[in-house]
Amino acid sequence: MNKAENSAPEPDNAEGALAHQHKQGGVSSVSWSAAASATLHCLTGCAIGEVLGMVIGTTLGLHNVTTVVLSVALAFVFGYALTMRGVLHAGIGFTAALKVALAADTVSIVIMEILDNAIMVAVPGAMDSGITSPLFWSALAFSLLVAFLLTIPVNRWMISRGKGHAVVHTYHHH
Repeated sequence: MNKAENSAPEPDNAEGALAHQHKQGGVSSVSWSAAASATLHCLTGCAIGEVLGMVIGTTLGLHNVTTVVLSVALAFVFGYALTMRGVLHAGIGFTAALKVALAADTVSIVIMEILDNAIMVAVPGAMDSGITSPLFWSALAFSLLVAFLLTIPVNRWMISRGKGHAVVHTYHHH
């Protein structure tokens, strides 16, 4: 790689990050491990928000719908915040970093949140069992695992098209 390929894009050019991505033959050129790594990164932020929201809502005895809304909101906040942390560290301005986070994580977070919350609501008694219950924690862990596994192929497809988590890689220096 020459020096120009190693340098970070212009600080306020989030779209440049997308344009910089290498499109080398579609989905087959993106490894499953790369897609899993990107999904795990997204899951980290989602899980922090999801677990925090479920614990707060359950502890306070909030209605299940309110708990889910809180969990989803916090999943987005933490998911975007973790992505922005890395991008801001690369010297990108706040507005551009926010655009990168939105482009990188929105689809992945939406899919994971739909899946994990659907499972939490579908498991009988999970939302009402309380945070000391093994049912609560096993249902939550299972919901996050399913969300992770079913989001990997979506992220692989998006990365192969220079979208989703591929946008962030322009700002990482591995």
